[in-house]
Amino acid sequence: MEFRLTDDQLALRSGFRQLLAGRFGQEALRAAVERPVLDRALWQQLGDAGLFSLRLPEADGGVGLGLPEAVLVFEEAGRSLLPGPLVATHLAAGTVPGADTGRTVVAASDGALVEWLAEADEVLGEVAGARPLRSVDPLTPLHRVPGARTPRPAAVLLTAAQQLGSAARTTELAVQYAQRREQFGRPIGTFQAVKHLCAQMLVRTEVARAAVYAAAVTSEAGPDGAGPVGNGAGVPDAEVAGAKLLADDAAVRNARDCLQVHGGMGFTWEADVHLHLKRAWVRAGQWITEAEAAELIAAAL
Repeated sequence: MEFRLTDDQLALRSGFRQLLAGRFGQEALRAAVERPVLDRALWQQLGDAGLFSLRLPEADGGVGLGLPEAVLVFEEAGRSLLPGPLVATHLAAGTVPGADTGRTVVAASDGALVEWLAEADEVLGEVAGARPLRSVDPLTPLHRVPGARTPRPAAVLLTAAQQLGSAARTTELAVQYAQRREQFGRPIGTFQAVKHLCAQMLVRTEVARAAVYAAAVTSEAGPDGAGPVGNGAGVPDAEVAGAKLLADDAAVRNARDCLQVHGGMGFTWEADVHLHLKRAWVRAGQWITEAEAAELIAAAL
C-alpha cells in the first residue's frame, strides 16, 4: 500500500504554506499579538483558497477533497500560528451560510471551552452562561462554558494536525538556532546535549505525524465533524484519541525543548518560541484532554 503523499497533496500543502507566508508572516504575527483582533480580510482569503470548503462536495460548491488533505492544510495553519476559530468554521461549511467562503466566522463550544466567541457571527453548540477566561495565549481569546465536554471527532483530529504543525516548526527553529548560535567558538549544535534535544524533538514530531496521518487516512467524517471518525456515537475512537495525545505531547514538549536550545533568548517576548508553547497548552485542553484521550485508549485495549 502506498502511504506517501501524492503530487496533488504536496502541491496543496505547498500552496497553503506560500499563502500563509505571504499573508501571515512574521510582521503580521507580531501585529496580531499586539492587537488580537480577527483579520476578516485574511479570513475571506482563506475561504477563497478553500480552507473551509475543502471537504465540502463539489456539487455544493466545495473543493471535494477528504480528511487527509484537510489535515495537511491544518498542519500548515498550526505551523504558522494562524489565529482564529479555524476548526469550527471548517466544520460549519455547508451548514452555516457563508462559512465555506470565510464570509461568516463560526465559533464552536466543545462543552468546556469556546474560542473567539466575541468575534464570531455564528456559534455551534450551547454557550449559555459562557464566561471570559484569561487565556495564556494572546492569540486565542477564550470563554469557559458550563457543562460536559462534547468532542467532535473531526475537530479532535484537525486540532491534532495543528499541534503537529507547531511541533514541526519548533523543531526547525531549534535546529536553525543551534546552527548559528556559537559558544566557545563553535555552533552549539555541535554539542552532544543540544544534538540530543533536537533529535528527540524530531522523533516526537515524526511519531505524531505517523499517528495523525494514519488516523486521517483510515477515517473519514462529514463536514460537520460528527461522521465516522469515531465510534459511531460522536465520540473519537482510540486511533483519533491517540493521534491527539501524541500531537499534544509533541507540541508542548518540543516547544519546551526549543526554549531550552535558545537559552535565555527563548524566554524573551521577541522570540516566537513562547507563542508556540502557549498555543500548544491551549490546544491540549480543547476538544479532548490528555486524561480523556488516555481513557478512550485504555477502554479500547
